[in-house]
Amino acid sequence: YPGINSTCCVESVPMSDEEAQAVEIQQQDDETGAGAGVEHAAVDGEEDLGEDISPEQNGGLYKKIVREGSGTNRAPEGSDVFVHYVGSLKDGTVFDSSREREAEFSFKLGQGKVIKGWDIGVKTMKKGEISILTCSSEYGYGVQGAPPKIPPNSQLTFEVELLRWKGEDITEDGGVEKAIVRKGDGFQTPNYGSDITAHIVGRCDDRVFEDRKVEFKMGDGEDHGVVEGVELAMEKMNMGERAEVTVKPTYGYGEKGSEEHGIPPNATLQYDIEMSTFNKARDEWSLSLSEKVELAKQAKDKGTGFFKNGRLKRALKEYQRILKILDNDNVQGDDAEAGKAVRVIGHLNIAACHLKFGEHFEAAKSCDKALGIDKDNVKAYFRRGQARIGLQDFDDAKSDFQEVLNREPRSKAARDQISVTNKLMQQMKAKEKKLYANMFEKLAIRDERAPHQLSDLEKEEAVDDTQSRGDKPKEDESSPESSSQEEGEIAVADGEQEETIAKEEGKEEAEDH
Repeated sequence: YPGINSTCCVESVPMSDEEAQAVEIQQQDDETGAGAGVEHAAVDGEEDLGEDISPEQNGGLYKKIVREGSGTNRAPEGSDVFVHYVGSLKDGTVFDSSREREAEFSFKLGQGKVIKGWDIGVKTMKKGEISILTCSSEYGYGVQGAPPKIPPNSQLTFEVELLRWKGEDITEDGGVEKAIVRKGDGFQTPNYGSDITAHIVGRCDDRVFEDRKVEFKMGDGEDHGVVEGVELAMEKMNMGERAEVTVKPTYGYGEKGSEEHGIPPNATLQYDIEMSTFNKARDEWSLSLSEKVELAKQAKDKGTGFFKNGRLKRALKEYQRILKILDNDNVQGDDAEAGKAVRVIGHLNIAACHLKFGEHFEAAKSCDKALGIDKDNVKAYFRRGQARIGLQDFDDAKSDFQEVLNREPRSKAARDQISVTNKLMQQMKAKEKKLYANMFEKLAIRDERAPHQLSDLEKEEAVDDTQSRGDKPKEDESSPESSSQEEGEIAVADGEQEETIAKEEGKEEAEDH
């Protein structure tokens, strides 16, 4: 706790050799029954201390609930728990309080990171619960205490509020967290294509919206009404394991929510998942190159079906599988060439998905990778040009479309895109010119006015300009009418670009996918 090595009072404190020997003697006394009646053997007093939750039922640890928590789940062992607490001695003297510090305390439950009474007591609590834990020294700091605040053989009382807990961060962005409620058997987990059987219970704001058995192949969960976050968690589960999973909106029902289940937009979901059985599919690394190529083609075809039906997230996932299956294959021969061709299509189709999402930087990166395999691929140049228009990198976009014309001189789509790019460049230059013209006109008018005609704000600006003339362009103050006209022109150009892209993508989707 603060004042003793700047650590919380409940954290373990290193013992000297003499203290360790004293603890060992006391443990021997406990085992043989010697020393019965000493202060640390049981909690003193006959007040209502609640339930004896000590494993030995020896009166060493009591818990009294002050406020009931919510739900039915309790923090699983190994999860990170977050609490507030107030610790006091038997006489009521407070020796530490997270509330006074206005700082939550967190620790990994059941790992010996805190005193024994806490590891046992907090494990019995529900989220939001407030309880009083009364610990004999056996479940606190033992015979050594924690001087100067906690004397040897001290009985301690903690008021603990369990705020929340979180488990393993499956997605590494906090989007899906899994905490093990019951460990499973063995070490194997299901992989893509595994046939799984599980039971899921979904909650939103403590309301159960689904409670059912599910059976599907890993990778097809969405087709069975299983949200992405649940399927990602299942990939990390052993046979027979039960886990509590928190799914943020990105991996759940997102901004739209679910009318069928009564889920509002941007809702965080809680799931209880029990992995009943699964048959592990053959690992991709064990396949021959020809088998990998065939599997990658299946993923491509599957992705194309999703793409054409507008299920772009599922399509992207399948296209990304192509690259995972065929990663780092340097084998020579016909299969190797076929593998390279499928990889190029994978990168191109990933770029097409990113363009649909408006993720221009990611689309350009995927085209770069396709060109790294096939430097003359016209579709990679064309889609990178589209991405660069989105990034307003007009010069490089024109270069990409010119590369298309160098290889396919009759490409009307590439010529149209160059026209669109030129128009956008002209509009941007005109807008910049007008911006600076308005700025300098404003400065000239202000400089011609007598000092007594200037407002206080303008006088301050004049001083700034004297110190650094023209360093910072002022905000464009053109009329609303002219601003609307410029925006309309750009919108027309963008519309032309979208029309050209749509026509080109209509052709490419039939060819690429």
